[in-house]
Order: sequence, then C-alpha cells, then structure tokens
Amino acid sequence: MIKKEMIAMLLAGGQGSRLGILTSKVAKPAVAFGGKYRIIDFPLSNCINSGIDTVGVLTQYQPLRLNTHIGIGIPWDLDRNVGGVTVLPPYEKSTNSEWYTGTANAIYQNIEYMEMFNPDYVLILSGDHIYKMDYEVMLDFHKLNNADVTIAAMPVPYEEARRFGILITDEERKITDFEEKPENPRSNLASMGIYIFNWETLKDALVKNAEQPGLDFGKHVIPYCHKNGKREFAYEFNGYWKDVGTLSSYWEANMELIDIIPEFNLYEEYWKIYTKSNALPPQYISSDSVIEKSIIGEGTNIFGKVYNSVIGCNITVGENTVIRDSIIMNDAEIGENCTIDKAIIAENAVIGNGVVLGSGEEVENETDPTIYTHGIVTIGENSVIPSGVTIGKNCMVSGVTEESDFENKFLASGKTFVKAGD
Repeated sequence: MIKKEMIAMLLAGGQGSRLGILTSKVAKPAVAFGGKYRIIDFPLSNCINSGIDTVGVLTQYQPLRLNTHIGIGIPWDLDRNVGGVTVLPPYEKSTNSEWYTGTANAIYQNIEYMEMFNPDYVLILSGDHIYKMDYEVMLDFHKLNNADVTIAAMPVPYEEARRFGILITDEERKITDFEEKPENPRSNLASMGIYIFNWETLKDALVKNAEQPGLDFGKHVIPYCHKNGKREFAYEFNGYWKDVGTLSSYWEANMELIDIIPEFNLYEEYWKIYTKSNALPPQYISSDSVIEKSIIGEGTNIFGKVYNSVIGCNITVGENTVIRDSIIMNDAEIGENCTIDKAIIAENAVIGNGVVLGSGEEVENETDPTIYTHGIVTIGENSVIPSGVTIGKNCMVSGVTEESDFENKFLASGKTFVKAGD
C-alpha cells in the first residue's frame, strides 16, 4: 500500500458568483490573475513548494478551463507515478448520484481517493485565495501540539471580524469556541478555510455527519470534532492573504502586484508561483508607446500608453490608446485611439477603435449594485465592443454587441447590457 504523510484536497468547484460576468463561463479558481497566472496556481504552487506531491482537485462548476489548465500537473511538478495531481469531479455511483452539496460533502464523496494514500494527515484548501504559505510549518505546529485539527487563522481588524468565522483560543492557541460571522466578536482571529486533520479524525467526522444537508466544514465538521473533545488549534498566519471573491477585491489584488514595493511579490526566487504557460513570443513595445508601473504578459504588442495596469498575454493595444488602472486578460484585442479607465476586460474580448470605457460620474449599477461597484467597468469574455462607443462607470457589458445596441453610441454609468445569444 502507498503511504503518504500528508495529502492535500483542494476545493475548486466554486462558482464565484460575486465575480459577476467573469465567472459566467469559468470556475472562480480558473480566472486569470496577475497577467499570466490563474487563481488556482497559488495554492497549487504552495503545495509543491511545501513538499506536498499529492493533490486532489475537486471541481464542479464549469470545470473545462480548470481541467485543461491543470492537465497532468506538469508546471507544478505534479506529474507523478504515485500521487501527483488528480482532478476529482462528482461522478455517478451505483447507489445514488449527487453533486457536491457542501465543502465537506465534496471531501466525503472522495474518501476512497484519500484512502489510496493511507495518509497520516489531510490538508484541506480552497482554490480561490491569493497567498504564499508553507504548509509544512503549519504541519509542524499541528504535530507539536499533538492536535487532531489545526485551522489556519489570521488576525483581522475587529470591525471586519463579523464577516468571518472567528476562532476563540486560549494562550496556547487551543480553540475554545467558534463564532460564525458574529455581531459582537470576542476575538479577531478569522478562519482562513485552511485545515489540517489527522486522517482518522477527518474520516470519522465525515462518515458520522454524512447525512447532514450541505455538509460543510465550518458548520458541521469542525463543531462535531469540538463537541467530541478533539484537540483543535489555531495556527496564526501573518503573511499576505487575499480572498479575491469580489470584483473590487480582485481588482485591488491585481493592482497591489504593481506597487513600487509590492506587498505580494511574484518575483521571489525561493517561493516560485508556477503556471501553465503557452509558447508565446516575447512582448513587443513600439517606439511610440509609454508604459509605467505595469505588468505586461508574453506575446503582447503595445503601441499605445499603459499606466498602472496588469496586461495579460497575447494582447494587442492599438496606437494612441491610453489604458489606466485596468486589468486586461489574455488574448484580448484593444483598438486604436481608445481611452480605458479602471476596467476589467476578460479573455478574448475585442474592443474597437475610439472606444471610451469608464467615462463620466459613478452611478450605482442597476442590476447588481453589490457586484459592479467602485467605478469599475467590466467587459465579459469573448465580448465585442464596436468602434466609437462610450461606456460609463460601474457598467457591465457582455456579448458580441453592435453599434445599433448603443443609443447614440453611448451606455450610461450603472447600466448592464448582455447581448442575447452570448
């Protein structure tokens, strides 16, 4: 029998609905990030950098791009004869077939996969956070405390604590109580959704709670272990950690990469972030172009001016176009004489000549005011914006649009336009 000390289970099935149109055709962990990466690259790279060579990736929602990206795990050195990376979608069983209904239910449905490796410990990860963490250090902490469960936690400002699951601990960091999104938090240690379980403890908790609807770690598994006297500890993490679950936090996290001294550094030798890269030619920067404080991906041709932006791979930016404070994802095409301010343009989008994005005053979005905020214009993937069109702030446009779709070639701030047939 194969024996692994610790294997990782990476939950990557989330729809990520708070990212709006960016996740209408792709799972959140597969969304592009930082010019050349996808969000899932960060936890996967953390695994291989921490010496974990067996990772099960649980997929569900729109998995195609995620599956293609992960492949057999070559970029992360996870193409192993024993272990490596395995994509685990829900599958039909002889007795009953069901989708993954909660985080822990997804893990429960893959007990057989985990048993193959007879692990001492199982690391549970989420596929949608940007951070660097050495899971080996967390495992050392787990062993040192003779813990059954260790939960990674980070201090957050008290005024934000009510947005999280909060851990209350004694001076040894032993967890004495939990509060799920409390009104008046007694602690500011927020759970990061990263857990190390002793395998027997995890298996017992999953099997005993299998019938719970929407079986979840925070709601069912962790409280069950607590109630049954398991030793639960909080491992405090003080590095950079960003949940890029909303469009504004996704935009912010990208912008933080291009700070003069970035809080999150992609360029460290000893903790590389790996990704699947296509064979692309180098960037081409024309003599008339200007680039300031930006990331420019491979295969990209810049003929215009780019300020404070993250530009992905294989993109063309036309002459006299000015881009500021924006994220342009792979394979997009931006025409000439455009002005683009604070926009997120998804993959394969085509922006015609003379287009203005982010014009005028900020107005609340009419359809999803909590998603399309902070003045950001969002253009869905494979969308086309015809030449000469002006689009305001907090707008979302998706689909192959034509000039006749825009009255006087204009879309006012706060409007949403989705072209049918998209």
